[in-house]
Amino acid sequence: MKPLSAILNALPPTKIIDSSIDFSKYLPLDLSANNEELMDVRPENAAEFEIFISDYLSRNNAEVAFGGYIEGRTLYKRSTIFRNDSIPERNIHIGLDLWTKVGTTVLAALDGKVHSFKNNVGLGDYGPTIILEHEIQNEKFYTLYGHLSLESLDDLSVGKPFKKGEQIATLGNAAVNGDYAPHVHFQIIKDIEDFWGDYPGVCNSNDLNFYIENCPDPNLLLKIT
Repeated sequence: MKPLSAILNALPPTKIIDSSIDFSKYLPLDLSANNEELMDVRPENAAEFEIFISDYLSRNNAEVAFGGYIEGRTLYKRSTIFRNDSIPERNIHIGLDLWTKVGTTVLAALDGKVHSFKNNVGLGDYGPTIILEHEIQNEKFYTLYGHLSLESLDDLSVGKPFKKGEQIATLGNAAVNGDYAPHVHFQIIKDIEDFWGDYPGVCNSNDLNFYIENCPDPNLLLKIT
């Protein structure tokens, strides 16, 4: 049996947000401590970060900022979900983020069905989240879409089918999406264990090798670059 990464890499490119936005309008965004511009601006809340993203896109004539897979970030320090006295600090992002305008449509990456969905409430959390289940070449796996609008969870049911490219959601605003600038967190998951409507999207360095294996690079599927 082929490994999941090879199966994904052999598939044609797919989009998970507004299909009318050409990949030429996508722009890489580094949110690590290595981004000196980000460190100079130091946005402290969702509103300031949205201004930073909008300005970055405008200056570069782009519509979508993307990136973040296996990226160490400092922005999680504000939330006890990622940092408290009882757990090791989690600061390595294990999905891919697409940053654009609130209300942008979110699309199914592949044919699949709803595995689970949930509003993960809390500062720094996903907010409304949808997980789809897929099976290709007898390989079952999952895709997670986080930071959605509340309306995205309306009329959903476990097992509801979606076709590749069909709208499944829209992007939420900071009031509902965990207090972030509008974006979708997209993640591929091989073994979802007993998680339901949720799965870790940020890990600590001790667990990184496990998550690299269980959550392949989403760009294997999207092929943005």
